[in-house]
Amino acid sequence: MLRRFSKPRFAALAMAAVVLLGTAPAVAQEAIVVGANIGNVPWEFQDQSGAFVGFEIDLMAEVGERLGRPIETVNIPFQGLFAAVQSERIDAATSSITITEERLKSVSFAQPYYDSDQSLTVLAASGIGGLADMSGKVVGVDTGSTGDMWATANTEAVGLAEIRRYEGLNPAMLDLEAGRLDGYISDIPALLYYVRDKPQFEVVERIPTGERYSVMFAKDAPLAAEVNEVITAMKEDGTLAAIHEKWFGKAPESGTSTAEVLPMP
Repeated sequence: MLRRFSKPRFAALAMAAVVLLGTAPAVAQEAIVVGANIGNVPWEFQDQSGAFVGFEIDLMAEVGERLGRPIETVNIPFQGLFAAVQSERIDAATSSITITEERLKSVSFAQPYYDSDQSLTVLAASGIGGLADMSGKVVGVDTGSTGDMWATANTEAVGLAEIRRYEGLNPAMLDLEAGRLDGYISDIPALLYYVRDKPQFEVVERIPTGERYSVMFAKDAPLAAEVNEVITAMKEDGTLAAIHEKWFGKAPESGTSTAEVLPMP
């Protein structure tokens, strides 16, 4: 049955509706869906409880907090991240993704936040302070890696006596600790994370290779510029440096993309 109200009664009800609408809680902001290759230590992996943790997990959680949008992380194999971003099935992707000129033709990146160079790791008690002390020494590398290519190309310049090749970090570090190697050249983030609670080792030199990591987006996505502004603020107020120290045991080096505000590529 249709109920009829007098004009004063209808006006009062209408005013009440306006008041209720004005005091209703704001609609929750849409989540930012981030694709990540879970298992990529220390960038994004699962802890003992199954929760997603890591440097880039913390980075994107802070981004979401500052943009007022929740972060929804979905596990996608590394190669699948590119198609997922381009098709807009996800809003962004992380997984220690290197910015390259070829990739910039089809996707966009925020400014870089990590320089993924190579590094020289030695026994802290060895007295080796860097590459200048490696003449006549034996160095370990990962077979076919960037470190392998660098050491091979620079054998004569450094004066290396021998390059020994390994299938992964753990066997190389065991040989380094046993004295069968004088040094080990590999990705600096992996080594900084590995040695942060092992004082017998020391990462003594960064070897620049030009690789830089950032968050990836669909080509010209507006979210890229928004996230870029947040990363600038995180660098300026020390938040990104604190995340670096949490995961790598030390503050970022001055002049690196973790410490310096940079333009979007």
